[in-house]
Amino acid sequence: MSQKIAIIGAGMAGLSAAHALRQAGLPLQLFDKSRGSGGRISSKRSEIGALDLGTPGFLAHDPALRTMLVEWTSAGSCASWAAVDNPQPYWVGTPRMSAISRGLLGDLPAAFSCRISEVFRGEHHWQLLDTEGVSHGPFSHVIVAVPAPQAAALLSSAPVLAARAASVVMEPVWAVALGFAEALPCVRHTLRFDDEILRQATHDSAKPGRDNRLDSWVLHATAGWTRQHLDLPKEAVIDHLAHAFAERLGQCLPPAEFAIAHRWLYAYPARRNDWGALADSQGGLFACGDWCLDGTVEGAWRSGARAAQLLLASL
Repeated sequence: MSQKIAIIGAGMAGLSAAHALRQAGLPLQLFDKSRGSGGRISSKRSEIGALDLGTPGFLAHDPALRTMLVEWTSAGSCASWAAVDNPQPYWVGTPRMSAISRGLLGDLPAAFSCRISEVFRGEHHWQLLDTEGVSHGPFSHVIVAVPAPQAAALLSSAPVLAARAASVVMEPVWAVALGFAEALPCVRHTLRFDDEILRQATHDSAKPGRDNRLDSWVLHATAGWTRQHLDLPKEAVIDHLAHAFAERLGQCLPPAEFAIAHRWLYAYPARRNDWGALADSQGGLFACGDWCLDGTVEGAWRSGARAAQLLLASL
């Protein structure tokens, strides 16, 4: 194949598709609007160390993903965390979540800080246009691996696919990281709440391989609360979630020496889908993401692998 395959999105789904296509010996090019890979498994560098503001970790049931986890563990970019009360291993990146995506990215050709705004079909190939007006291509096939609302706009050349992506409701989530000078008197490292404000709290600095300067916790708000407070200033979000966390623990928290907030506008799908991936095989346009399945890291991996499988079957 002389022309490359374009993959828009370098989160877990896009990287999974890229991994499968690279194994098949096909040339490809990744694009992502962010400065680096990973999406919600990326990490935020801060003055106290790296913080996992997105997905705190994940389970793996898929045999193919488990095989990859063995490789990632051997490479030192992943480890199981026994702090989570679950019969299945709970996996985290080491020394930060973004180590997983960095390992998958490797030497794959990627253009970061490049937001693709349009995907259009020429006579015999695909072209991409970014928000700076720069055209990229030609490409033989395109895989769109971004959140459903963004995917819908990029799939306009395949109306059936665009309509399906547009039907997906994505939930937003506010995330807050707090750093304390001393460890909080909490016996558990992961907490989930049946609550109007807080969805979960994770002892981020207790994960394997961390070297954070402060005892750090990452709090995730519920989708419902986030929807009601999408435009709340970050300082107010921090105050609300820190207060809710103290109430749930039943104790006064010491003043945080560090605090940061991040809003995930498209954190996970409101309901599960069973599509695997979307495909216009004849046209050479495909879409994948955790929204095609269950909103999990594993779902994103499986969806990307499925998109690659459908593309390879169309050749």
